[in-house]
Amino acid sequence: MRRKRKKRSGSQEEVTLNLAAMLDMAFQLLAFFILTFKPSPVEGQINLNLPPPRPILPPEQIQKPETEEPEGDGPAAAHTLTITINSAGNGQVASMQVGLAKLFDGGLTADRLRILDRRLKDVFAIEGKPYDQVLLRVGKSLAYGELMKIIDVCTKQKMSDGTPVNKISFVELPEN
Repeated sequence: MRRKRKKRSGSQEEVTLNLAAMLDMAFQLLAFFILTFKPSPVEGQINLNLPPPRPILPPEQIQKPETEEPEGDGPAAAHTLTITINSAGNGQVASMQVGLAKLFDGGLTADRLRILDRRLKDVFAIEGKPYDQVLLRVGKSLAYGELMKIIDVCTKQKMSDGTPVNKISFVELPEN
């Protein structure tokens, strides 16, 4: 009888990967994603034409002299209409104040937006441009959507001479 001989292979072949083809594919994918990437526009970006920065004080702390003389170095200070928006803990409007007069208490509804619109129309209809800009003093927890509704009402206003109100700035109310 013959014995079966098992063949022993003296050399085993190793599998090799072609790295050149893999690198080529990686660079093709990278180029595709770079060339097709289109970032979305920044949300809430508003192009505003504001006066030079000056310290903002609450209306109670402003002391005006009897006769105001314009400064010779720069533009005259803007007359600012202050709208204070207090927020509730859930991000909704708690109360709103235009200037020193309280407009309403409670959440922002369509009726209250119309009240704000009428009040701003009355204020900006005064002859002689009493206000050059609007300052929104906003509570820390106010939701972005609520703020944008108020900004929308403000940007639709026109001065007594027909020019649109386009100077709107924001400050955050201090914590109580």
